[in-house]
Amino acid sequence: MKVVTGQVMQSIDKRAIGEFGIPGLALMERAGTACADAISERFGDGVGKKAVIVAGKGNNGGDGFVISRILSQRGWEAPVLLLASPEAVTGDAAANLKRLDPGVVTTLPHGLSGQEHLLKSASVVVDALLGTGINSEVGGIYGEAIDIVNACGVPVVAVDLPSGIDAGNGQVLGRAVRAELTVSFALAKLGNVLYPGAEFGGRLAVADIGMPQAVVDEAPGCEFVDEESARGMIRKRSVLAHKGSNGHCLIIAGSAGKTGAAAMAAQSALRSGAGLVSLAIPAALNPVLESKTTEAMTIAVGREDKGYFLAGALDELLSVAKGKDAVALGPGLGTAHSTVYLVHSLLALLEAPLVIDADGLNAVAAAPELLLQRRGRVTLLTPHPGEMARLSGLSIPQVEADRIGCARDFAARFQVYLVLKGARSIVAAPDGGVSINGSGNPGMATGGMGDVLTGVIAALLGQGYHPFAAARLGTFLHGYAADCLVEEMGTRGMVATDVQEALPRALQRLMAAT
Repeated sequence: MKVVTGQVMQSIDKRAIGEFGIPGLALMERAGTACADAISERFGDGVGKKAVIVAGKGNNGGDGFVISRILSQRGWEAPVLLLASPEAVTGDAAANLKRLDPGVVTTLPHGLSGQEHLLKSASVVVDALLGTGINSEVGGIYGEAIDIVNACGVPVVAVDLPSGIDAGNGQVLGRAVRAELTVSFALAKLGNVLYPGAEFGGRLAVADIGMPQAVVDEAPGCEFVDEESARGMIRKRSVLAHKGSNGHCLIIAGSAGKTGAAAMAAQSALRSGAGLVSLAIPAALNPVLESKTTEAMTIAVGREDKGYFLAGALDELLSVAKGKDAVALGPGLGTAHSTVYLVHSLLALLEAPLVIDADGLNAVAAAPELLLQRRGRVTLLTPHPGEMARLSGLSIPQVEADRIGCARDFAARFQVYLVLKGARSIVAAPDGGVSINGSGNPGMATGGMGDVLTGVIAALLGQGYHPFAAARLGTFLHGYAADCLVEEMGTRGMVATDVQEALPRALQRLMAAT
């Protein structure tokens, strides 16, 4: 599913009207009708139903006027509370205001206060206040109206975007309407799918309002990976497949106290379809990892009685890495000086597609310019916001304020693929491509989940997936497995190994879904 900013959507509207001759009034009619259809589907039609439309003076309010008219034709009582004088309403919105029975409209240029009883008597309140055109903090009568709508205790349907949400990044502009359902038009907006906007919008429906397909296709935007798009990335496995044809992954991981990270990365790669997995670990940890893993082959590296990798392990690891289809570096490595030096050397010399996570990322953060040595070779990073802050030199609040921009800029600058983890993980490619992940839940907020993701992505790379597809599909599958688990165990107490073991079932369910 494609998602765009509010500005891009405005340019789509202008092209549809100016180049293709679609009247703006027609687009508004289709948008309002689509929203009325969604309300009818959710709440039914007929006598006794009441929708109170809270409208602003712009086109979002114009959509609300259409909704009132359509619902009235279906037997609803659909009063409009207009937070402006009629003279302030212009263009297509004014034309639709004139089409309403004047008795339906209550003009409230000084605010919504005093209308609480009407809102509380409704079956549904329709938020047609502000839409996608705002980018500054909401105050005054609109801020007050948002507070009153949220306090009325009635289900809310938002028109295009909950009022108070920034269409470009999902941030709350001071305050925002909390909706049960949002009906977005033509394309979803970034504010519909990025948090916290996605939480404020409730269930999202995207309505086709007849925009020319060429205009939609040519508009710049991001991909939102949902079940349908993830399913389309899955490659069918040949009946002649064998372990050698399904990729051999090498996991370089582990240090004293962090053997679980190494084991989870290796086991998750196997659970994601890798034909073979070798796990290279410090020699002192080999007895522990051999007991923690069964199908993965452990490779004891070094002879020193140390619980972490020393710089002298370089030649041995390079030898082990020869012929591998993908390498994952970082889970549980530790931050010893010699280990950091080893990571820097491996960056320059490893030829296979490389996934870097956890302590591997902490080592890279000390000298991110070393990533430029890997130009022409596949490098994929999976940082959480704290690691992204260290890599980029930004603060965590700066990273979180512009997750897409931060991920896109870093990927382009260092020519890497990057998964910026978190609610709605961002996947960025070196050519500027960006994808937003649509799976996952709060149950994943526990240690070890990143190690599982590392194994999943490494397995897909080893099976020959394009790096951008491996990152997008791997991130979705990781979250989807956790979503499947929520149905049986909820979001409290889920651990990383639960997700690891659910990966095959989740993949099968995803492929079987229609």
